[in-house]
Amino acid sequence: MIEIRQEKPEDSDAIHRLNLAAFNNGPEAALVDRLRSNCEKYIAFVAVEHGAVVGYILFTPVTIDVSASVGMGLAPMAVLPSYQRKGIGSRLVLHGLAYLQKSHCPFVIVLGHAEYYPRFGFEVASRYKLRSQWEGVPDQVFMVFVFNKAALPKQGGVVRYREEFNDAL
Repeated sequence: MIEIRQEKPEDSDAIHRLNLAAFNNGPEAALVDRLRSNCEKYIAFVAVEHGAVVGYILFTPVTIDVSASVGMGLAPMAVLPSYQRKGIGSRLVLHGLAYLQKSHCPFVIVLGHAEYYPRFGFEVASRYKLRSQWEGVPDQVFMVFVFNKAALPKQGGVVRYREEFNDAL
């Protein structure tokens, strides 16, 4: 049985290994380590089975450059390859969104698979005139989940992730 809970300090090594496995030794594991060290306002959840971390999701603050609006960015979300396609990623996303809604987070941004995230209510961010800080990001993969439309600037703007993400792209 899979349990979803908040990350604990003793999970950090398992999370590092999970991200290495899920992303073929990509930069995500190092990114998570840097964010955990540098970002006080991150929110992270793990999926655990029999005491082992098998899934992970991280949310860190993002801003819209023309307003005082602060939301959260979802990245990364990872599941061990042997546990993929079993609904664990979906459970992590739903758990994280429910937590953020209760926390009065106005919106969540994701740069992710256009076929995956809309099932949770994510929409293309350009619908709200929101753009990625990075050039060349395709419209269909830059998405937003809006809890509070009034918190979004009517004129839109550029969404900015934490500096640590620049090295991972």
